[in-house]
Amino acid sequence: MTRILLLIMIISCFTCHSLEAQEKATPKNGEGIELFLKRFGRNGANYRKEFIRLNKGKFGKNNSLKLGVKYTLPPLQKKTAAPEAKNKTKKRHEPLFGPNYASYQIVSNELQGACFYLVSGHGGPDPGAIGRVGKHELHEDEYAYDVTLRIARNLLMRGAKVHIIIQDAKDGIRDQLYLSNSKRETCMGNHIPLNQVSRLKQRCDRINSLARREQIKYKRALFIHVDSRSKSKQTDVFFYHTGSRQSRKLASTMKSTFQKKYNHHQPGRGFKGTVSSRDLYVLRNTDPVSVFIEIGNIQNKYDQQRITISNNRQALANWISEAFVEDYKNSK
Repeated sequence: MTRILLLIMIISCFTCHSLEAQEKATPKNGEGIELFLKRFGRNGANYRKEFIRLNKGKFGKNNSLKLGVKYTLPPLQKKTAAPEAKNKTKKRHEPLFGPNYASYQIVSNELQGACFYLVSGHGGPDPGAIGRVGKHELHEDEYAYDVTLRIARNLLMRGAKVHIIIQDAKDGIRDQLYLSNSKRETCMGNHIPLNQVSRLKQRCDRINSLARREQIKYKRALFIHVDSRSKSKQTDVFFYHTGSRQSRKLASTMKSTFQKKYNHHQPGRGFKGTVSSRDLYVLRNTDPVSVFIEIGNIQNKYDQQRITISNNRQALANWISEAFVEDYKNSK
C-alpha cells in the first residue's frame, strides 16, 4: 500500500509539472510572437527562442502565428533580483542632509571606487564674506555649506565614498532663499578656531589624515567658497588649481561642463568663468588632488540669485558632480 501511495505521489508531481510546462493559448488577430508572449508575461529573447522550439511546425511564413492554433507557452521563470539592483534600490540615510533630504538611494555605480573630501569655506566663528538683500544678511559659510551638502548627496547616490569635512548638526540641505546664520559648524565634530591659519590647517590635517587611511586610488578634495567684490562686479563661477596636471585637468573639466550647461540653458549668454593656478594655503597643504571654487560674488545682485535660489544651488551641485564623474572616467 505504501509503495502504491508513493507511486501516485510521484506521478502527481510529474503531472503537475507537465501541466505547468504545457500551458497553451491562442493568439489574437494581428499578434506576432513578441506581443503574444508579452500578454502572458513572457518577455525577452529566451522566451521567444523556447516558444519557437516548443511549437515547431505550427507557424506560418517567417514564424507568423496562425489564428485558431493553440500554442504551447514556455514555463515562466522565477525572477531573481541581481545583487547590484538590490544595492541600488536600498535606502541610505545621512542625517547631515536634514529631514527632507536625509534619505537617498544609490542610483548608479559611476563613482564606485572614488573618494571625495568636501570642504565648505569658513564656518564656526567665521561667517566669511557677508552680502545683503534688503534686511537679510547673506553669510558665505551658510550658502557654501548648502551647495557642498548637495554635491555630497549627488556623489553618494553615484556610489562614491564622501567625507563632509565641515559639518552642522542642525542645518541640512535647505530650500529657503535666505538661510539663517549660525556659528554651530565644526570640523567633523571639532571646534573651528577663529585664527585663519589654525582654521585652514585644521581642515587640511583632517583631510590628509583620512586620505592616508583610504586604500583608494582616486581621491579628490573640493573647497567651495563665495567671493566678495564690488557690487557692480558680476562674475561667473571660477576655478583654482594647484598647478599639478591632475588638479588643472579637474578644474578644466569643471569649466567645460559649466560652458556646456550655459550653452544649453542660456544660449547666447556665454560663460566667462576662468581656470587658473593659485598658491592658496588649502591647495598647497592638501595631499589629495584638489580644486578651489568660487561660486559667485556675494555682493552682486545677479550673483546673489545664483546662491539664494535653491534650484540654482542644486544646479551648481549637479554640474560640479557631473564634472567629477567625467574626471573619474577619464582617470581610468
